Amino acid sequence: MTPAATTEKEALPPEISASKPKVWQRPWFRIAGSAIILILLFTILPAKQIVAAVKRIPPVLGLGLLCGYLGLHLLGVVKWRILINSAGADLGLFAATRCYYGGLFGNVFLPSLVGGDVVRAGMAFSHSRSKSAIVLGSLMDRVQDVLGLATITAIGVLLLPGTLDYRTHKLFWMLTGVLVLGGAACLGLVIAVPARKLPFKARRLMAKLRRGVRSMYRRPAKMILAFLLGMGLQVSQVAINFWLGEATGLHISPKLWLFAWPLAKISALLPVTQGGIGVRDAALISLLAPFGIAPASAAAVSLTFQAIVLTGGLIAGFIAFVLGRHARK
Repeated sequence: MTPAATTEKEALPPEISASKPKVWQRPWFRIAGSAIILILLFTILPAKQIVAAVKRIPPVLGLGLLCGYLGLHLLGVVKWRILINSAGADLGLFAATRCYYGGLFGNVFLPSLVGGDVVRAGMAFSHSRSKSAIVLGSLMDRVQDVLGLATITAIGVLLLPGTLDYRTHKLFWMLTGVLVLGGAACLGLVIAVPARKLPFKARRLMAKLRRGVRSMYRRPAKMILAFLLGMGLQVSQVAINFWLGEATGLHISPKLWLFAWPLAKISALLPVTQGGIGVRDAALISLLAPFGIAPASAAAVSLTFQAIVLTGGLIAGFIAFVLGRHARK
């Protein structure tokens, strides 16, 4: 652990919250975005076929996949804790579990999936010795998630030789290059920008972030382990969608799921809908359509998985609440 991690709780620079929130940051905008997309989907697509496909899923299977979804997120707990503790957070497993599942609840109700990160970090601040370590570790967690999804998609691309046309190949690798370069540029700014040219509060934050980056850099094995845990969590969710597809009668190759589902999930990062609802579904339908997959069938699987995510988020919030009550006893 670095000396910075043994200091008293640190204060981050105050948020510039006095400014008026932008339109896309308002809750009504995100809710309206999800509602509009879902209405369009059920208007354009044959709703009866979607409902009929969903009804083919045995309730026992749906309940099992919901339990699996919540249980598999324990991999996410371990991954997130590795990253923030590598940066100096010193957060216990019990507190990390409570904060992580609170973040899953936040994913449902806050803008895009990033909203859950804010909830998770805010809950962790009261348990950690280093707030900047929580911020840096959470940022690295999100970066690893996106890179992991891109890696899974790349594996899907490599497993589908001759299936994707040249234009799709080129677009995918261009997007991957942009993500990698963007992440490298952000890391380079944190490391290379002279701190003396920044305002005092920003200089303090930059110093803490650099200490965290150095602490994480000295633990490459843990960074690789965290990345692999994240990959395992994402692949398990691909498997859930595959099983849902089999149950609804959508029999497509797991290779195709590896290609399409991660890209659809990345689209949920756009802060234009409530928890990515609608955007992810429309993206998955569009990605599967060129392979001859009926939009109604793809919609049935996507909407059922969305129901699992929503229900899982609500249960995760209850779990976080119960753990919080237990911690106060």
